[in-house]
Amino acid sequence: MEKKLIIKMIKNCFKQYYSEVASLPMSSEDLEELAEQIIQIKEEQPALDLYEAVNDTVYEFLTG
Repeated sequence: MEKKLIIKMIKNCFKQYYSEVASLPMSSEDLEELAEQIIQIKEEQPALDLYEAVNDTVYEFLTG
């Protein structure tokens, strides 16, 4: 799975929550960790939609 695509999707998802902020409320290490989590989720659940996996993971990051 393309990690660059996942990172771009994560950034777009954060824009939904932080539309007025110019930068992401996370470090690049956190961004890489989220991407790895999403890749692992997709490997464990191949039928899960990538968009759904990204949104769920970002939501958990923000609320947890």
